[in-house]
Amino acid sequence: MSLDPASNLQTHSPTSSGRSSPAPRTPRRTIEDAHYKKDKSFRRYASGVERALSLFDTAQQEWADYISFLGRLLKAIQAHPVDVPVIAHSSTVATRLAQCLNPTLPSGVHQKALEVYSYIFKIIGKDALNRDLYLYLPGLVSVLSFASLSVRPFFLSLIETYVLRLDSWALRPALKAIILGLLPGLEEETSEDFERMVQALDKLREAVTVPAASEEESKSEAGSSHYWQCFFLAAITNPSRRQGALAFLVRRLPKFGSRNRRGSVPTDASTALEGLPKEAEAAISPEPGLLVRCFAAGLSDPQLLIQRGFLDLLVSHLPLDSPVLQQRINQDDLDRLVTAAAGVVSRRDMSLNRRLWAWFLGPEPSAGPDGTEPLASPTQETKNLGVDSSAHHAVYFSQYGLQSLTRSLMKMINRPSLLVADRARPFRICLSLMDRWEVGGLVVPEIFLPALQSVQSYSETADREQLDEVMKSASVFFDGVESGLIWGKLVELVVTALNSDASSHDKAAGQLKLAKFVMTRFNVRDEEMLLHHMPLMVLTILVNLNNHTKRVAQSAATAVSVTLALETADILVQLLPERALRTSDSSLTAHKSGTSSKVKSSEIVTKITGFYLEAHGTLEYLEPPFEVPVLGQLCLREAGSLFTSSLGHKSPRNMAEVSSRILSSVIYKVQDLHALHDVELLTILQQVLVPTSPSKQAPTIPFHHIASITAVLSALQSSRTPELYIAASQLPDLMHPLVACAWEYLSPYMPKYHVEAVRCLWQLHSISPSNRFVEAAITSIISQTPSTESAAMPDVGRRFALLWTHTMNDQISHTGKRSFSSPERFSSLPTTGQTTTPTAGFQVVLTRPLFLMLDALTDEGTELFAFVKSWLQDLPTLNKVFWLLATHLQSLQCLKDRKALAPGQAGNSKPLAAPVDDSKECLYYLRHVLNILRWPTNYTWLTLAEEPAPQSPYDPPGAERETMQVWIVRTCMKALSMNAQGVSAEERPHYDELYRTAVSIVIQIYHSPYSVSLKDLELETPLMARLRISCPSLQSLLLEAILAALKLRLSSPPQPERPQRAASRLSMVLERPKAEEPESPPVAPPPELVECLRDGFSSPSSRLDLDDWVTFLAEVLPLFADTIFQNLLPLVECFCTQINQVFGQLRSTFNEPLGNTQTSPESTLVSLMNGLEQILAKAHDRLVMQETRTTTTKSPEQPQGFFGNMVSGLISTESNQTRNPTANSRLTVLLCFQDTVRMCFSIWSWGGYGSSEGRQDPTSLASFGYTSLRMRNRSRRILEHLFAAEALECLETLAVLWCKSARGGFQATSVMSLLNVLNGSKPKHTIPAIFNAVYSRTNPNALDPLRMSTLTSDLADTDLVTFLVDYTKSLEDDAMDEIWPDCIIFLRDVLANPLPHRQILPTLVEFTAVLGQKVDNTNFGEQRKMRRELGDLFTRLLTAVFTTRSMGFLQEPSQVAAVEKASSATNSGSSLKRSVDVVTILTSVIPDLPLILVESDRVANAATSISTNIIGPTFRAKAFPENVSKPILDLLYQLTRVAQSNKTWKKDIADAFNDARFFATPLPLITSSWLPILAQWTLTDKDRLLELLSRLSAPTTAGIMFGVGAASARQEADRKTQLTLRRISLLLLAGPPDTFTPSLPAVSEKIVELLAATPASSPSSTTRTELFMLLRALVLQTDPVHLAPLWPLLNAELAAALSSLLPDAANKDTYNNAALLQACKLLDALVVLLPDDFQCNEWVFVADTIDAVYRPADWHPSALADEIAEVLAAAETPTSRAAHHHPPAFPAVNRGTTAKRTPWLDPLIAAVQGSEEGADVRAMARSELVSRVLRPFLGQLGLVAFEATYGMGEADVEGVRVGLLADLCED
Repeated sequence: MSLDPASNLQTHSPTSSGRSSPAPRTPRRTIEDAHYKKDKSFRRYASGVERALSLFDTAQQEWADYISFLGRLLKAIQAHPVDVPVIAHSSTVATRLAQCLNPTLPSGVHQKALEVYSYIFKIIGKDALNRDLYLYLPGLVSVLSFASLSVRPFFLSLIETYVLRLDSWALRPALKAIILGLLPGLEEETSEDFERMVQALDKLREAVTVPAASEEESKSEAGSSHYWQCFFLAAITNPSRRQGALAFLVRRLPKFGSRNRRGSVPTDASTALEGLPKEAEAAISPEPGLLVRCFAAGLSDPQLLIQRGFLDLLVSHLPLDSPVLQQRINQDDLDRLVTAAAGVVSRRDMSLNRRLWAWFLGPEPSAGPDGTEPLASPTQETKNLGVDSSAHHAVYFSQYGLQSLTRSLMKMINRPSLLVADRARPFRICLSLMDRWEVGGLVVPEIFLPALQSVQSYSETADREQLDEVMKSASVFFDGVESGLIWGKLVELVVTALNSDASSHDKAAGQLKLAKFVMTRFNVRDEEMLLHHMPLMVLTILVNLNNHTKRVAQSAATAVSVTLALETADILVQLLPERALRTSDSSLTAHKSGTSSKVKSSEIVTKITGFYLEAHGTLEYLEPPFEVPVLGQLCLREAGSLFTSSLGHKSPRNMAEVSSRILSSVIYKVQDLHALHDVELLTILQQVLVPTSPSKQAPTIPFHHIASITAVLSALQSSRTPELYIAASQLPDLMHPLVACAWEYLSPYMPKYHVEAVRCLWQLHSISPSNRFVEAAITSIISQTPSTESAAMPDVGRRFALLWTHTMNDQISHTGKRSFSSPERFSSLPTTGQTTTPTAGFQVVLTRPLFLMLDALTDEGTELFAFVKSWLQDLPTLNKVFWLLATHLQSLQCLKDRKALAPGQAGNSKPLAAPVDDSKECLYYLRHVLNILRWPTNYTWLTLAEEPAPQSPYDPPGAERETMQVWIVRTCMKALSMNAQGVSAEERPHYDELYRTAVSIVIQIYHSPYSVSLKDLELETPLMARLRISCPSLQSLLLEAILAALKLRLSSPPQPERPQRAASRLSMVLERPKAEEPESPPVAPPPELVECLRDGFSSPSSRLDLDDWVTFLAEVLPLFADTIFQNLLPLVECFCTQINQVFGQLRSTFNEPLGNTQTSPESTLVSLMNGLEQILAKAHDRLVMQETRTTTTKSPEQPQGFFGNMVSGLISTESNQTRNPTANSRLTVLLCFQDTVRMCFSIWSWGGYGSSEGRQDPTSLASFGYTSLRMRNRSRRILEHLFAAEALECLETLAVLWCKSARGGFQATSVMSLLNVLNGSKPKHTIPAIFNAVYSRTNPNALDPLRMSTLTSDLADTDLVTFLVDYTKSLEDDAMDEIWPDCIIFLRDVLANPLPHRQILPTLVEFTAVLGQKVDNTNFGEQRKMRRELGDLFTRLLTAVFTTRSMGFLQEPSQVAAVEKASSATNSGSSLKRSVDVVTILTSVIPDLPLILVESDRVANAATSISTNIIGPTFRAKAFPENVSKPILDLLYQLTRVAQSNKTWKKDIADAFNDARFFATPLPLITSSWLPILAQWTLTDKDRLLELLSRLSAPTTAGIMFGVGAASARQEADRKTQLTLRRISLLLLAGPPDTFTPSLPAVSEKIVELLAATPASSPSSTTRTELFMLLRALVLQTDPVHLAPLWPLLNAELAAALSSLLPDAANKDTYNNAALLQACKLLDALVVLLPDDFQCNEWVFVADTIDAVYRPADWHPSALADEIAEVLAAAETPTSRAAHHHPPAFPAVNRGTTAKRTPWLDPLIAAVQGSEEGADVRAMARSELVSRVLRPFLGQLGLVAFEATYGMGEADVEGVRVGLLADLCED
């Protein structure tokens, strides 16, 4: 509040009123009793009134009955003694008259009732009416809200004649109620009695106006201040009467503005406050905040007309420059008013907006004869000769409203709400405010960044749909803001962040995050932004980054800021168009580029910030700080400087990468590179690179530096400049060190950057593709490697193999095809910059290094020879090697003029330009071909046989392309046809070598398995011709070749089948081999062999030679196949250990920064997996062979069915059999299989589902993707082989992994994903395997032994069935066609003998439901038959569940608790819980019953079965309600929704609800579960409430005995009535609001009956507690319109209950402690909810006016609560006060803040009970309860209610509801 009411505000109940004795409200029968005793005529008169009143006790059915009653009552009252102006039974008379003013009755009844009122007021006189106004006024004040036109004059006459003439002290407490009663008459301004209503309000104001004794008093308590304060309260609290309040305010509200304000804008803030009119002073005294809240409530009204009217009032009566708003109220109140006013723009109504602008901008300026001072616009400095209206308005708003509106918007923006509407509201308001620049132009700069900050913070917590909704509003607002303002704020944000000190790193990071968020989420691609503002922003970031890196020492905190700034700059640079940084005029560019070097970095920031501060970024008034060419050069210079500084060792990790990307983009867009000379870029690059030389240690330059330098060099050389930035002569000096550094990262020990290093090499090649610098550098590195070092040369070979592999992989990914013959399809692999020319392929870089590798094949025995040989044997792109050799052979002149020797083939006859002797080159290439063919594999021959040869340009067009092997043979024959005559003796030997090489190649090819295609060449003829002229040394080779050709000609062997690509991989056998002949006893291997193998595979030194070890293992295993099982476990353990170790190293390599430690290469992992697969394949082959030899005796008749004949299995006797050797061997193999499956799964789940692996290094993402995909594919291939061999065991292993994983976790998801992608685990194979696994554990005797599991996996049957359910859910719907027959057969077999499967039956019910869902989504097969069959199985399964499992366990609370406590964190725990908890499964299944059972009869039968077997026994158990858990109630709720007409569950609910123990149910269970059930129950049966009402009997005293029997009978009646009333209250709370409105008259009738109970009746007045609860439920759940008939009863009973607290009250015995508490809670709920009609009666109970806080000097309590609190305080003796003094904990009231109106009594009771352990307010003595709880409550209730009204918060309806539910559940 604006004033400090400390002098008048009472924070605690007063102990005394200050008078000599308390003056309580006069007892209502005191005067009447006195006349009873002394006047016989009065007794006769009172008796007549009582008889007349008794006529109302019967139910009034017709309106005529009411008129008849009123006539008799009036006649009885008219018989009063003339000398006694007293109404007998006044309280009852007032209640009955109020009941006759029921809105549902006709106007005739209302007129008659008003006639009775008028007569009563006439006879009792003014003084008595002053005293008894609390009796009669509550029934009258609401008449106008429903009165007809004929009734209104009567009502007004009554008010004017009697009420308005009362004394002011009598009217003061009821003033708000009287105002509320008159306001409905002002809603229609055209009505006949409108003016009379206004005059009545004027008379009321005059009646309560107290003449002021002094000037000071006139401003506080005297005058009409109390009237206006109550009027404002009425307008605040009662929206339905706000229209009438507005009409009166328009006519009578005093004006609060300055008297001379038009056209004057005071500039002196210290101007004295101009005095307000007395009426205006009175309206804001003592609390001006009420005026503000009245307007705020009107401006927030949902009706547009009311909003418009209050806006008009604001403009005319309460302008923004009013002294009230500027000085008399506090800042929060002004913000509240401005917030409400600004909120009207959300309606998008022009009439509202015009009025708002008028209020914000003030009156129009006056143009005097002498003029005024020129006014400055807030956005520019211009002078006008006259008065600038817009400038005047802007100055007015900036002085009076700007700060408040800014604060209001900031509060809305910073409100911690997750609601979309609350988040979007400030943006919509700001968007509308921008319609007027005088407002928006001043407000938006202040709130722009905070508004965007709120969106950013909201994006971190909200889901996507909510964020998108808020982003729509934010984006529209953003688009409406001037671009200069946007970028000015962003520049300020970045400059502030990068220039912050070390103590605010977090704040700086937050600012930069905001800037990046704006760039990425909002539209910054406007033309003006792209061309003018964005380049300035980029330059600002670059300059500040350079200054920041030079000034601040790098740390983890500063690295975050630098990284964010770099990423922001990168985003902007990528968006910049070229024309933003350079012009098309080259001369201008050249001229301006020289001036950029003169601009210092400090000047850059100063100019840019000054541009945005002075001109707000507007180009209309100022030129941009830099011209476009200069701006481009400055960006280039700063980007170059930033890049060079990023190459330092202390720079953040990704700084070099991002800065190089920025610099490259700027280079491409600027093109003029003069500014880089200032940076000395080349010098710095040479300094970085030159000291580095190839070494065996880790490279000295980080890889991200290498990639960055490469990208910058590529950009420099690719820029469209007249001359290259780096001359061709200088390039080798830079490129050779770069290639050497990248070559170091191709080490097989460091797989992290393999792909990126290869791409860097290709990007370097793209810089100068014609010079082939990269090829030369690689060749130089290879050739300079010392061959004397044993490890150096093989390492070079491995590096080249990696280069070759990744080049080919990228080539394939670019072309999209795995095999192609021409390199023209290859595109190089740079990450940024230009690509290579289209004609350049892999050969431009790899040719010379490849030939150096092939040279190693001539040096047998070296490590490099062994590596190259094995590499070529398994090389997938071997065709490229042959293609390179072939293209070089085609280019030789010595072969071009030779004709092929094959018949019918002619060579090229074109003459050669000049004969060149290149026969030595021919020998060189043919020798490479021969070396490759000397150690071939099947894949080598397959490549030659299928790959086409390169097409020669000399071949005729359209000629058919021949295969590579045919082309090589033809080429060899051409080489044989070379004529060596005329050759000198020195050159003769190489010709002989050439002949021998060519013949040897022919011999090798003819011995290949794919040589059939050579048969048609008929080479034996030319070979024999060549034999005649050959020398002796060649003849032996020719003879061998001729022999091979003749054999091929004479024989036609069948072409072997094409093997798989991975020819060296052993695949698992799918079929068992045939039985072989008995062999000799096995020969045991040497004992050292196994240890040798283990040492070899585990030794780090053998990592690079593992392929040789695998080959050795493959050759050794068949030699000792019979003893393989003895050594299998150690070998497999060794393999798995090494694989896990290497895999862990590989994983950590990609997760951690590159260190100096060298890890095993990825090829090691592949080799280990190959070896493991080899040994498992051989072991499994041997196992199958042993099992085949073992003869199995079978019965003559093979059992039929899915699992075989179960009966025969059950009859067969079990015998203890010893495990035979074959079984031991099988166990050994399966254990190894399990280890392998687990290991392969861990590898497969890496990469694709790597959420748990942490964030990967972004620099190595390409290498990570390649490596992880390669590992996943290899592990998946092994898993497919394992599944093909032992599907059941492998499946069980995966099921174990699934069971041990968290429910819904990463591992569980991965298992299901793996099963769905494996070829060997298709649903048609997996589902039967799961069935076999289940049957192996439930009933193994009924299963075919061949299908039985070995039970080596730790799996229970419940785990498997749960796994089955989840696996079925993960399947596609189309898979049902494959698995349907197996599923149906399985379910039938289970139902044929359900007892062994009793533990899994509940889960099978869920499985059946899943099948039903899947079938419903498909249309295969005969749908009707399938659904009927599935429905039958489901029904039988349900019956089997209830038959095999007793539901009695549900009746014990301990069992219920055990089920609820069962851990469901893992899938295994969940399956265990499922096997026990049938209820949860049925709950999930019931919603799908219509899909499963289709027919409604079946659904009803299933519902009956569930209810009969579960619900009914649970509710009828002795342990009820402790045995009722939430799952059971959830099951019941689902039943109520699916089978709404079923009678069984309805009966079960009725039995439970009518059980006396029902209310012992825990409150959370009632709130969450029972209420929805009861709501569904009442919706299906509307008569439940009437049935409960029929159980209530009226209180009676007839036939009551005395003694013990009477007390017990009364207690039983009380107990039944109390339970029935609680049930009625609970039903009311369960249903939606107004559900039972038609039954409200019946409820009211029963309430009236029970309110007549006395302590001696049966039922007695003990039921008052439940009656008050019922009334609370009615107030909560019924619209106030329908509660009108109840208010007289409620008021009377509430007053009687509170009056019983008085010390001498006669009705003390009627209300016990519980009833008193419930009465106070009813009053508390009414004060919180504030129904419209109760507001007219609130003053009777609570002080609802300003007197609750600002009490007059002569104040005495008038409200019942205050009166009782004062009397109780005065009645306490010092002794009792000390005994019961426990200071209550009053809530801290934030005055003026918006908070919910919450109940006040419940926290008070909780504080009292919390102060003493075990304290119960209901068990306290009455005096203690009154002293500690009720008196503080009643004494403070008025204050709390006023503060809640003043806070304008919403009613806490849910809090009242929860409190009532808690009371209902208390015993």
